[in-house]
Amino acid sequence: MTNTADLRSVAESERWLNKARRVFDVEIRALQAVEQALGDAFCEAVACILKLPGRLVVVGMGKSGIIARKMAATFASTGTPAFFVHAAEAQHGDLGMITRHDAVLLLSHSGETAEVCNLLPVLRGLGARLIAMTGNPRSTLARYADIVLTIPVKQEACPLNLAPTASTTATLALGDALAVVVLKERGFREEDFARVHPAGSLGRKLMKVTDVMHRKVPLVEGSQALRDAITTMSSYRMGITGVQCQGLLQGCISDGDLRRILESGEVDLAAPAANYMHRNPHCVDGNILASEAVRIMEDHKVTSLFVGKTEKVEGIVHLHDLLQGGLS
Repeated sequence: MTNTADLRSVAESERWLNKARRVFDVEIRALQAVEQALGDAFCEAVACILKLPGRLVVVGMGKSGIIARKMAATFASTGTPAFFVHAAEAQHGDLGMITRHDAVLLLSHSGETAEVCNLLPVLRGLGARLIAMTGNPRSTLARYADIVLTIPVKQEACPLNLAPTASTTATLALGDALAVVVLKERGFREEDFARVHPAGSLGRKLMKVTDVMHRKVPLVEGSQALRDAITTMSSYRMGITGVQCQGLLQGCISDGDLRRILESGEVDLAAPAANYMHRNPHCVDGNILASEAVRIMEDHKVTSLFVGKTEKVEGIVHLHDLLQGGLS
């Protein structure tokens, strides 16, 4: 097989790389221009979204529609109820998804996109707040909007200055800035992020012990016979049972402890379980990350942890539960 590198010259490779670098240069300048244009309108948009009694509806068409869809997803995943509406579909029934309690974020670099502008009188009639993201502050879209966020990008990375490239990158970055400021002002935390990302690696990394623990805990009183402890351990199938005295956790007996007891040859099944228990059982706070629980198990070479405190056990978590949750 011929190596593709053999089919081009060094000069040709350098020419391609220079063209790629020019794209980065153009888009970096576009981002800088948007950063410099930040002002009162941005703050008004943040305040509007924070005070919304309804949802944030993001509308766009074409390439701007793709950016709008991503923007809506970012807001929704960071604590702001939001969804995307395609500008053309809105004119065929999807306008019914928007209410006067919502704010509508409309994207159009020219500010004259027909499908977007056709919605403006209806949206104004609904009483929804209108936020525009446009490169033309004198456009139809800007005139109708309550808040105008300007994207002052005149040059696209496309050599024909036609294909939306630098302008869409700048719009996306402005949307990210808006979403991040809003989430910080809301006090959005890791646990909030985990709540809306229950699947995938992000959700697994933020999973807490309380999310996977068993709330029915294998427990026997210290005065109960060892045979009762064995029966309890077998019925729960966790390889361990806690031993308590007057409701306080005093110790535990694991399947490993049982093997050592049997190997000793001194076994009295009628003797109190407290005589055979392992004192100082491992307990963890239910609010720690499940990944931290895995690390604790590995450090102490155990497969189960009681959740809570010795005076009040809330649950038990087993290594198998954590591994099934994708934590390893």
